[in-house]
Amino acid sequence: MNKGFIDFYRKLISINSVSSEIPEQDVSNEEVIDFLNSYLTGKGFITKKLSVRNARNKFNLIAKIGEGDGGVALCGHTDTVPCDMAKWSSNPFELTERDNRLYGLGVIDMKGFFAFVYNIIERIDLSALKKPLYVIATGDEETNMGGAISLRDQFCDKPDLMIIGEPTSMVPVIMHKGHVVQGVRVIGKGGHSSNPDAGINAIKIMHEVVGCLLDLESELKKRYREDLFQIPYPTSNMGKIVGGDAPNRICESCEILFDIRPIPGHGVDEMMTLTREVLAPVLNKYPENVELYIPYEPTEPFGGKISDSTVKFLEEATGKKAIAVNYATEATYYQELSETVVLGPGSIDMAHQPDEYLDKDEIETADAVLYRIVSHYCL
Repeated sequence: MNKGFIDFYRKLISINSVSSEIPEQDVSNEEVIDFLNSYLTGKGFITKKLSVRNARNKFNLIAKIGEGDGGVALCGHTDTVPCDMAKWSSNPFELTERDNRLYGLGVIDMKGFFAFVYNIIERIDLSALKKPLYVIATGDEETNMGGAISLRDQFCDKPDLMIIGEPTSMVPVIMHKGHVVQGVRVIGKGGHSSNPDAGINAIKIMHEVVGCLLDLESELKKRYREDLFQIPYPTSNMGKIVGGDAPNRICESCEILFDIRPIPGHGVDEMMTLTREVLAPVLNKYPENVELYIPYEPTEPFGGKISDSTVKFLEEATGKKAIAVNYATEATYYQELSETVVLGPGSIDMAHQPDEYLDKDEIETADAVLYRIVSHYCL
């Protein structure tokens, strides 16, 4: 573990780049982008710093060195989730070494990956590249995937492989579920509870909606299957419900939010069509009272667009079988640009946790795997 690697790591962690839907907590990632840009241009990369659309001062960075087609792209997001400093044993914005671990906010999720990118660049003979090497850094992954969504229009090249360095314990992830949130809003008619029949109780209608959503869970289990996942079918979860204002009033409105996590081959549109099909009895019975809507932009599943030969090579390079996971990443959008794998140091179990850490024993292995992959595609 060389000093340059640690110094680079330390600088990345020291920069606050928290993303949050709460404006007061949201911080620009520009300082991280500028730090990476300065380093990469110093190494001879041609870079483009680009604004993330519909964001609060967030940026992407696309860097390239080498000529021709193909090659490999090392990719990651530069923002982190917010943190409660009181729950940390050390300063989350300071790289701390103890117990054979590196601690810090973003140390694995995932600014720290760019320290491994630094190691690759320092180790490889850039003048000997036969195919291009790219470094791609995005913003706003932790909120709405805005950086990756913008990248679809900003990045026009076609690498042979894009590696997203999210924490996978260096196990190649070739598939993950998508995510679509839907809501049902019920509008009834209020009134005094002494005469319940004089109004329309939104909670009672919502009771029928919930019954349909339980049927939806069953349909997802029956209709779909992908055995690569630990949970081999799309899941649905009713996560939030609100309604009413007092026990002595007829409930006038009630709302529920629920999600579905679709699997590759059965995307967001299919899940929304199935939802409407299952809810049809309630929607038809109460056309003036029940509304189905989409509160957030959905994320398609990732997978099914990588060749068997690429998977075989990645399994040989890592010594680990390729897997599918239930969480979502920017790979959903990268797969539209090139073959994509999610592969990086650190355990996903430590992501979004106080005292986020990387075991130092993982560093040498991660370096060796990434060097082998870059060499295979670029030298």
